[in-house]
Amino acid sequence: MKFDFPRKIRSGYFIASLLLLFSYFLSITSLVQLREQNEWVDHTREVMNKLELLLSYIKDSEIGLRGYIMLNDEKFLLPYYTSRKHVDSIYQILRNAVADNSLEYQRVESLHGMIDRKYQIIEDQLQSFKDFQPKVSEAIRMKAFESKQLMDSIRFVAGSIENRESSLLEIRMAKVGSNNKIVFGIIIAAGMISILLIIYSLITFNMESRAKRNATMQAEDYHKQLEKRITELALANRELIELRSLERFTSTGQIARVIAHEVRNPLTNIDLSAAHLENSNLSAGDKKNFLEIISRNSKRINQLINELLNATKFSELEYEKIRVNELVDESLNEAVDRALLNHVQIERKYTPSPIWLNVDRSRMKIALLNIIVNAIEAMPDENGILSVETAASNGSCLITIRDNGKGMDSETLSKIFDPYFTSKSQGNGLGMTNTQNIILNHKGKIQALSLPGKGTEFTISLNILKNADRNSV
Repeated sequence: MKFDFPRKIRSGYFIASLLLLFSYFLSITSLVQLREQNEWVDHTREVMNKLELLLSYIKDSEIGLRGYIMLNDEKFLLPYYTSRKHVDSIYQILRNAVADNSLEYQRVESLHGMIDRKYQIIEDQLQSFKDFQPKVSEAIRMKAFESKQLMDSIRFVAGSIENRESSLLEIRMAKVGSNNKIVFGIIIAAGMISILLIIYSLITFNMESRAKRNATMQAEDYHKQLEKRITELALANRELIELRSLERFTSTGQIARVIAHEVRNPLTNIDLSAAHLENSNLSAGDKKNFLEIISRNSKRINQLINELLNATKFSELEYEKIRVNELVDESLNEAVDRALLNHVQIERKYTPSPIWLNVDRSRMKIALLNIIVNAIEAMPDENGILSVETAASNGSCLITIRDNGKGMDSETLSKIFDPYFTSKSQGNGLGMTNTQNIILNHKGKIQALSLPGKGTEFTISLNILKNADRNSV
């Protein structure tokens, strides 16, 4: 099990840091927007305040004029003299303040003419009163009515501007409130997510640490178990070596007994013949017969030794390329007569694609023929079927020879390749040993499967000759 909990923890903290950084930028952005909205709110309030101040100064001019007319006292004209200058400066401030709003700008521009006309009327009224005092002339009354109308117009325009600015103030205050809520929500959400990620990282760290400790303990247990198994395996291996030594000793003794049995008979004949030759009364014909017996049995002993050597040693091979189907056909042709005599039907199941082998033709035919002959002799007198198949699998050529004979038990199957082991009354027990030696000499493999009453199957695996190797042969 692979643990990478530091990476998970780093990822958790990294994501938490990113979220905090993101929330920081969002907060900064929202604060900038909030600051802008606050500036617009202040701007609106300033416009409204300037409008009220403008109206206040104009009203002060009217009140001062009325006080002067009523009491004929120059002190009441002081607000009139000071208000004009203040009104002009306030008007310029308003004009600059609403320059970004075309509608408000036009309204403020219209105020300029009205204000000028208003002060002109007040001045005309003042001059008329000075000329005709102490009576109020008709001209003063007319100017008073006109002044009232102008004041109403100024109030209307100022009121419109103030209403507009009030609406803008409400909208901007609402935006400020929304931005405040958004900023607050972002900060709270980012904080909660960061806290959750930190908690997740800590939980993950604890879980992974616990899992790592458990895995370490399991690994230690597995290591101890492995050491124990290695010790047991070493002990079993020593026992196996001892068993193999005993088996090898037993096999050697068995082979020695078989050889002794096979050699003892001709040796006995040689001894008897030699003993008879010591008799001086033998005729020339008897001596000749005894000498022939000695020669014939000596050759038999030499033949037995050669058969044993040929069956158990690796020999030089004469390689040639041949198709596997052709090799099997040649081997079967040499056993056709025996199959006919035993009423055995031969089934050929060859692969359609050509498979080339690089083998010693004569020796491979001997190996296949030994298996084929044994299969034919193991089958019943009737309904015997010998099946021979060829195929290619994983770069190897497979030759399968199958019969429906009497089969073999597991003990017999384990000994079929042993020298001098045979279940036949007339066999020498070297045929299958020689077959295995030939297959192994070709760097091939041979396997046998069998069950009593179910027949036997031999599978031979040989290397396929590749195109490049075929051209070089």
